[in-house]
Amino acid sequence: MPKQNLDDLTEFGKRLSALRKQAGYTQTELAQELGVSQRMISHYEGHTEYPPASLLPNLAKLLGVTSDELLGIAPLKKTRQPDTRLLRRLQQIEKLDSSKKRQVLQMIDTMIEHAQLTQQTTDGSNPHANT
Repeated sequence: MPKQNLDDLTEFGKRLSALRKQAGYTQTELAQELGVSQRMISHYEGHTEYPPASLLPNLAKLLGVTSDELLGIAPLKKTRQPDTRLLRRLQQIEKLDSSKKRQVLQMIDTMIEHAQLTQQTTDGSNPHANT
């Protein structure tokens, strides 16, 4: 087996790690989506080995890039909108029955309102004052 260039592996590992984080995945989450262990993701990010060719299409798809972009053959597109952890959570919420979905949305609304009130208090503004 030919020796792999350590600089290429280092760059691939860094690129994989950055793309994974940009897409909002932990190593464990990405591993689960791919059907591999977290240790394997760590191994690929640790610049010791490329993933097998059979994983590249799914890996690229999950990260929102092409295989060429993942491998560094093509430059990453600047306009890419990464899949985020929040988007995946929202998709899971969409699948809940209407009662549970309503509960989750009420909890989210409460947290947003609390954050807005906290921010307004910190800023010194009064949301109920007449302007």
